Amino acid sequence: MEWKIVQAGQEDLPRLEELYARSRAFMAAQGNPYQWGQAYPQRQLLEGDIQRGHLWMCLRGEALAAAFVFAPGPDPSYLQVDGEGWPDEGEYGVVHRLAAGGEGRGAGAWCLRWCLARCRQVRIDTHRDNHPMQSLLAKLGFVYCGTIRGMDGAERLAYWRDGVQGP
Repeated sequence: MEWKIVQAGQEDLPRLEELYARSRAFMAAQGNPYQWGQAYPQRQLLEGDIQRGHLWMCLRGEALAAAFVFAPGPDPSYLQVDGEGWPDEGEYGVVHRLAAGGEGRGAGAWCLRWCLARCRQVRIDTHRDNHPMQSLLAKLGFVYCGTIRGMDGAERLAYWRDGVQGP
């Protein structure tokens, strides 16, 4: 079965909430119970992501394999980086709330490759305890750039990779 990326709609909220719940359980089982806690992302946040046209779903056939936010920068969380900093200050896309755990292995990588094909560079962050995500980012050639503070003030590890090269 082929993968495809489609924009999420309000009608998709129930299955998105199920996917995020499975992802939270997976993260906790992998030693990362604090990044998303018991209820993140809340329905209201997902509704806003959908309204802005930033929430995407990765489908394998009709089954939901992953979901993620892909939005144009600038992102306020990424204005201050403690460490090496961003290799390029130009236009970028941001990935947030990548949750895999649906149908088929490799969905997270497929989603990130899809994002990389659509913008000049991609920025993403993750929790220090999210070792599966850190491994995926390394596998796909993302570079660690330092730490940022999320909108909630929590520390996150920040990564960057160049995507499609412009003219």
